[in-house]
Amino acid sequence: MPPCPPGKLPAAISACSAWATPSPTPATLPGWLPTSPPYCPPYGETFFHRPTGRYCDGRLIVDFIAEALKLPLLTPFLVGKTAEDFQQGANFAVSGATALSQQFFKDMGLDLTIIPPFSLDVQVEWFKRVLHMLGPTEHERKDIMSSSVFLVGEIGGNDYNHPFFQNRSFSAEIKPLVPKVIQKIENATKVLIGLGAKTIVVPGNCPIGCIPRYLTMFQSNNPGDYDAAGCISWLNDFAEEHNRALRLMLERIARNPTVTIVYGDYYGATLEITRSPQKHGFRKDVALTACCGDGGPHNSGKLFSCNPTSILCPYPSKHISWDGLHLTEAAYQFVARGLLDAAPSILSKCRY
Repeated sequence: MPPCPPGKLPAAISACSAWATPSPTPATLPGWLPTSPPYCPPYGETFFHRPTGRYCDGRLIVDFIAEALKLPLLTPFLVGKTAEDFQQGANFAVSGATALSQQFFKDMGLDLTIIPPFSLDVQVEWFKRVLHMLGPTEHERKDIMSSSVFLVGEIGGNDYNHPFFQNRSFSAEIKPLVPKVIQKIENATKVLIGLGAKTIVVPGNCPIGCIPRYLTMFQSNNPGDYDAAGCISWLNDFAEEHNRALRLMLERIARNPTVTIVYGDYYGATLEITRSPQKHGFRKDVALTACCGDGGPHNSGKLFSCNPTSILCPYPSKHISWDGLHLTEAAYQFVARGLLDAAPSILSKCRY
């Protein structure tokens, strides 16, 4: 089994509604930040007690994984400058990033205001730069790759979020994106394997039909559109379609006997706490309601509705959704624990 000793990565290449990624710093994206929501209160209030660029009240999935591996919080690529900054891990994700290129969405005619130009292909190139920074020789690079855990995702969710939130046709424009997104994830995974990666975790999409923002956008008077938990069935069916295609692709890659591929079931974990919130310490009456928002049945009337003047719940740890699109620290911790405890576990691939 590949070791994970001090001084090695895990490397994280991840993005999905910022489920696993701190946002870039204001200096890296002038004009977009620092007025971006996660740089304003009440973001970060639970754990860091200040905004950190995370779309959450505290830590994210990747933070809990780093802690479980006995590593410090991973350094974002856009923040680190030297090899020393990345000695114990790196995060190449950017909030809002997609598997497909920004140009692809420009060609679709989407407004690019919140679609960053840092797609999965770009993040992989960033990783290559850090890899050469950490390992000047091929032998050193192979050693780094074989002793690292790679988190590739969740990626793809934003490829659907952006056109959904710009009112594009589901059947004609959004659903056909699935094979294109899966192909991009496959390409990135194969690049990592080609560089020598031995342990790769690729999470699936979340149950978007249970997300307050989607529940507000696609509210229906037809009871048949909802499942027993109050989630929108056709949206969850779409997320499952993406996840099925992803798993099939990963099964093909996993035939390589020298590589361990772990599918991260973010969908199942999130659905579990949504359907049985009280069992896991959450409140049933707010299972589909954002902790921080602008009112309404799901406290998520607008895309970015969490800010210093928002309606804020008193106990974020009792909520699943933080701001209507992203989860609370408590919910992320549950999802991360499911990933860490799954078979095969990331931890089982490391010696300490």
